[in-house]
Amino acid sequence: MKKILCLSGLCLLLFSGCKKEYPSQFESVSKSQSTSIPFTRYTIKKGQQFCDKSTFVAVEYSELKFVVKFDSTAIYNTLIPSNQYDINKLYGFSDNDSAHHLYSARFGWRWSDQALRLFAYVYNNGIRTSKELGTIRIDTENNCSIKVTGGHYVFSLNNNTDTLLRSSTTSKEKGYKLYPYFGGDETAPHDINIFIKELTD
Repeated sequence: MKKILCLSGLCLLLFSGCKKEYPSQFESVSKSQSTSIPFTRYTIKKGQQFCDKSTFVAVEYSELKFVVKFDSTAIYNTLIPSNQYDINKLYGFSDNDSAHHLYSARFGWRWSDQALRLFAYVYNNGIRTSKELGTIRIDTENNCSIKVTGGHYVFSLNNNTDTLLRSSTTSKEKGYKLYPYFGGDETAPHDINIFIKELTD
């Protein structure tokens, strides 16, 4: 009788242990799925400058974080050779509760000298400033962020950081979202696809 009771108790202990283990595994999977954010494909059609998903969205960021990936459509040649060095716009925001040609911060990009280059690209009181952040590879995921810190924007590309001045007076960025745009002076020479995944805390 004691053997039967011991055996029953052992089985009960094993099964109750299993019940505690499985829910935590399922909760982990569920949590992973909820934080899995898909890429959004933005397409700039041939002959256009704006992408197909340029909608007005009001935003207020202390930091904008996103992942970007380009495919081979990012390789292009402009009609006028000097326009190859124009900076296309990638992703970012207007600031100071103003139009983006007055106050804004965003990433820029271009294909030049056989490389895909990303830039910090800022307007302060209508004055534009840009700085190259680095080169990236086609079909690779790249971590990007713009952090608002008082009188500076801190740009990060794959953990490499650089800063540009910020003259906006709001404590956080306050404005609207800015999307992929081609140009510069010319329109897209062919369809260009850009894949962006905006991250949230």
